[in-house]
Amino acid sequence: MQIPSHIQEHIETIARHEQEFHAKRSKTDRIADRIARFAGSFSFVILHLTIFLGWIAINAAHIGLPHFDPFPFALFDTIVALEAILLASFILMRQSGLAKRADERDHLMLQILLLTEREVSAVVKINQQIAERVGLPISRDSEIQEMAKPTSIDNVAQTIQENLTRE
Repeated sequence: MQIPSHIQEHIETIARHEQEFHAKRSKTDRIADRIARFAGSFSFVILHLTIFLGWIAINAAHIGLPHFDPFPFALFDTIVALEAILLASFILMRQSGLAKRADERDHLMLQILLLTEREVSAVVKINQQIAERVGLPISRDSEIQEMAKPTSIDNVAQTIQENLTRE
């Protein structure tokens, strides 16, 4: 099925915005993303299980190898704790970047919705005027007359805030 050209334009615009966002990220953000992405993979889990089990086996088993970190594995505990701190930092950095991008998308969506509301109100008003000219009784409908008026976003936001604080 062929995608209509206006939809293809929207897809290309969205893809361009995503590419621009990714291109603007700093080198440290890209490194943190890669590390966080790897830390969330099954390969990471397998690698760590292998290292952990190997460490414990070498230091706890009686296989003739020197024990460089005898039980209760203080060095191992320290390394794992440091790794956990670093991984948590990388994951928080990635989440912060994702949240920033989500905020940008939310702002863009809000702008589009506000523009759409203005345009729809204008179209309703035009349709109401056409209905009035041709003598349709719907032109005097109070609900349609209300829809033809621009919506005050500040009033809507204030009403929402008032309703949220009552709960």
